[in-house]
Amino acid sequence: MKRARGKHSTGAVDHHDTIEAALADALAGYGVTLTPRASGRFERFDTPDKPKGNGNGWYRIHGPQAASFGIWHLDVSEVVTLHGASDPEAAAQARLDAMRDRERQERERQQQAAKTADEARRWWADAGPGDPAHPWLAGKRLPPYNLRQRGEMLLVPLYFEGELVNLERIFPDGSKRPLKGGRVKGVASLIGRLAGAERVLVAEGWSTAAALHEAMGCPVVVARNADNLAPVARRLRQRLPDEVGITICGDDDRHLPAQGLANKGRVAARHAALAIDATLLMPSFCARCETCTDFADTRLCWLGGGRGQPYAYLA
Repeated sequence: MKRARGKHSTGAVDHHDTIEAALADALAGYGVTLTPRASGRFERFDTPDKPKGNGNGWYRIHGPQAASFGIWHLDVSEVVTLHGASDPEAAAQARLDAMRDRERQERERQQQAAKTADEARRWWADAGPGDPAHPWLAGKRLPPYNLRQRGEMLLVPLYFEGELVNLERIFPDGSKRPLKGGRVKGVASLIGRLAGAERVLVAEGWSTAAALHEAMGCPVVVARNADNLAPVARRLRQRLPDEVGITICGDDDRHLPAQGLANKGRVAARHAALAIDATLLMPSFCARCETCTDFADTRLCWLGGGRGQPYAYLA
């Protein structure tokens, strides 16, 4: 993200009537459009080069004459005044305040993640086996494998470094949500057993993993989403013996390019395969099929069409 021309890296700006206007002008140089408020506290804002809700920016109005702001992933920290050069001491204090605020937020995040992990372990211990007649499983025509059930929710265990840290809840309508505040980055689940395996597959979602496990008999690691494919694959490669092969089984989000977006599933799967020198396996579709995007979808197409063995969709 580039600054607009005419701004100075020192944080000095042209004369403004209010510090709010001066701060808004400085933020605009980084492509950020907002109306600052003089709350005296750290305020967070989204940066335009990251997904909505990223909260990677911050600002604080210290008084009528000075404010500070920063963008963490760009390592930006600046002081804004009504006119003239910024005060070096004020700039240093702003950076220190921002660092302390970020450390506080990280501590709070870790504390919440630990609480959620405890809750996940209690839920998992108290839950019963997944019901094969659950509406979502029945619609997918898949057995529950490693799932457990709590009321109407199917529970997918999510592990990080061998510890159960979260659960993904699958509801009857197919919506999926992890427990709030729990770790989601780098987490994974497993269908089958890694011990003694000659090949291990890595897939995005649980239903895709279950379809692949049924068809190929290999253990399948569930990365949960496209963003997790590469980090999960890297840790898996470090854990497994060199002679055990790994295949990345991607989703094909082929509808996204028509919306002007990248095919995230295909791009993420290719990136994960290249990261660990793994084999890449992508689904193929019927000539007239427009809705299928993953191996679970194509399996249903084959089963619904009565076209022989259900694993033929991998051919």
